[in-house]
Amino acid sequence: MLERYFHIRAQGSTPAREVLAALTTFLTMVYIIFVNPQMLARAGIDSGAVFVATCLAAACGSIIMGVWANYPIALAPGMGLNAYFTFGVVLGMGHPWQIALGAVFISGCLFTLLSLSRLREKLIDAIPATLKFATSAGIGFLLAFLALKSAGVIVDSPATLLSLGDLRQTPTLLAGGGFVLIAALDARRVPGAVVLGIIAVALAGAGLGENSFNGIFSLPPSIAPTLLAMDLRGALDIGLVTIVFSFLFVDLFDTAGTLIGVAQTGGLLDGAGRLPRIGRALLADSSATVVGAMLGTSTTTSYVESCLGVQAGGRTGLTAVVVGLFFLLALFFAPLASSVPEFATAPALLYVACAMSRNLTHICWDDATEAAPALITILGIALTLSIATGIGLGFLAHVAIKTLAGRQHQVTAGSWLLAALFALRFALV
Repeated sequence: MLERYFHIRAQGSTPAREVLAALTTFLTMVYIIFVNPQMLARAGIDSGAVFVATCLAAACGSIIMGVWANYPIALAPGMGLNAYFTFGVVLGMGHPWQIALGAVFISGCLFTLLSLSRLREKLIDAIPATLKFATSAGIGFLLAFLALKSAGVIVDSPATLLSLGDLRQTPTLLAGGGFVLIAALDARRVPGAVVLGIIAVALAGAGLGENSFNGIFSLPPSIAPTLLAMDLRGALDIGLVTIVFSFLFVDLFDTAGTLIGVAQTGGLLDGAGRLPRIGRALLADSSATVVGAMLGTSTTTSYVESCLGVQAGGRTGLTAVVVGLFFLLALFFAPLASSVPEFATAPALLYVACAMSRNLTHICWDDATEAAPALITILGIALTLSIATGIGLGFLAHVAIKTLAGRQHQVTAGSWLLAALFALRFALV
């Protein structure tokens, strides 16, 4: 039955490999069920309810993506978007969190309508091939940055923004050893190299007292404080148009960038460099945002950590479905999931970053009109920690450089439109 529905063999995978890939993806993104409640609690939302909403939104989104679009891409409330929700809309602009949830819901509905229209493919196809490769590589650099930070290799510096951390710290040494272990196991073609590395580092850390075993089972708290608590009437105020637009814009292009990056990592693009069933994937993502807002969490989006599952062998929607089931289990096994520390998943992120960086070889570095926008895209994604921002900066550079170089005929109408939209977004937000 699984083979008939997901076409696992046709994608060169097996059910066991799909489940292992799902476990890998889940372990690297499970942090969101702890970080998201803490983030939204600052906006005044009940953290226990947000914990449940986060698990349910991630489960629903991942299962929809797997069943409807048949891609190994998991979803959950997005980092960055939850920060904008809390610090930008609620604490910064002074809007109640119920109105902010209403804005998320409306943006999800608009995203759904966009996903149902023919404009969806045109928006994705308007991204030049060079920027697609740059987006994938940029996501790799972003993962590398997050990995090095989680491992303590790089730390904040008031003088230079970043500085070298204390490499003598046990978590940092364990993360480094985990990276070497994963790379060596993968080079030897050992199945599940990534998840084996994560487990090895977590166990070693527990043995050395760097992370604790927090138990196994606990009943989930009530979701009543956030369930259907969104204020749609307040969110429809004309003054909130910019907020709704921001949620929509970032979600759309974060999703597009993630889909392209993950698809390139797994060789899921077609011969023309396009993603088959892109409409279904976008519809799954937008539906997850709508469901998440109804449950009581900020924008739900496709997760770049899905690259780790793809690297572990995941090729079909079965991976995403199993990730969704893991999130449902996480409702009851939150103490166990919290026993995996950040420094245990950091080496996995860094190894996948190495794999994604291979896309740099597809960029024509001898052509300044191709190389410069590509580099701007990569740096924009990595240094702003936002896929959408990096793509936007890349589009602006692409259009401007091509035009001034006398190659405006190489700029498509879609690129002009998207560059204009990104310029408007940067001007207003």
